[in-house]
Amino acid sequence: MAVRAEHPGEQAVQQRAEEGGPGWGSPMFGPEIPHGFHPFLRAQQMLIVGAADDAGAVWSTIVTGPPGFAEPLDSRTLDIHGLPAPGDPLHHAFDGERAVGVLALHPQTQRRIRVNGLARREGDGLRMTTGQVFGNCPKYLQKRVITESAQATPAGEARTSKELSDGQRRWIEQADTFFIASHTAEHGADASHRGGMPGFVTVAGPRTLRWPDYTGNQFYMTLGNLHLAPECGLLFLDWERGHTLQLTGTGRIDWDPRSAAAYPGALRVVEFDIDSVVQIDNASPLRWELQDYSRFNPPVA
Repeated sequence: MAVRAEHPGEQAVQQRAEEGGPGWGSPMFGPEIPHGFHPFLRAQQMLIVGAADDAGAVWSTIVTGPPGFAEPLDSRTLDIHGLPAPGDPLHHAFDGERAVGVLALHPQTQRRIRVNGLARREGDGLRMTTGQVFGNCPKYLQKRVITESAQATPAGEARTSKELSDGQRRWIEQADTFFIASHTAEHGADASHRGGMPGFVTVAGPRTLRWPDYTGNQFYMTLGNLHLAPECGLLFLDWERGHTLQLTGTGRIDWDPRSAAAYPGALRVVEFDIDSVVQIDNASPLRWELQDYSRFNPPVA
C-alpha cells in the first residue's frame, strides 16, 4: 500500500482548525523503516495494533512479546512474533491480508513510532509490509516501567456487551491513557495514542465518551480518518493488572468552542458512540508502574 500524495480528510481538518497546510501530514512520510528505527523496534515488548474486522468494525488491541518480537527484516518488512489474545476481536483478523496500523510505544522513555501498512498472519505472528513510517513527539505520554511479566497467567475469556458496566465506567474515568485505531478504505489503518491527567476522558453515558483534543503535531491523521469514516476503536489498558477494555463504535469532532471550554487546554472535543465492548482479563502479561505524568498534560477541570 503506497502512501497517497494527499489525504483529503487531514486537509479538511487542518483547514477547519486553521493549522497545517498543503502537503502537511501523510504526504511527508515514506514507506521505508529508517535504519535508526530498527534498534527501537527490536527493543519493544508491546505494540498497539489497529485494524478493521470483516464486518467493518474498527478495533485497537495490544500484542506483546520479549525484546526482539518486533523484527524489521528490511526497509519495508516488519515481522511481529505474536498475536492478539484468544477471544480478541482481531485474533483471527489477519488470516487474510488487511490494512493495519501499529504503534510502537516505549513508556519507559516516552518515545513512540507509528508504522502503517498491510499485514497477514505468518505462523504465530504477523508479517507486515510498511506503507508509512514516522516518529511522533513525546507529548502526553506518561512514563511507566515494567515491574514484571506474568507469562504464566493465561488470558481470560472475552466478556462482551453493548454498553459499559459501572466498573468499566470507573476504569475509563480514572484512565490517563488510551489508544485509538481509525481506518478508511482509501488510506488504510492507523493506530495512535491519547493521554492526559486522570479524568481527561468523560463518560457521558453507558454508550458515550467524550475527550479533549489537545494541541499536537497538526498532522490530524486520526481526525482526518474520522472526517472520512467515523468508525474507530479504543483500547484502555489496566496497566497494573494486564486487563484490556476494547470499544468499537463511531467518533465525531465537536467543533463548538463551548464544548472545548469545559476541558482546559482543549482545542476541540471528540465524541465517541459505543457499538460493542470487549473486556479480557490478563490479556497482556506485562505489569507496569507509573513513574510520572507527562509535563505537557493540561489540568482536568
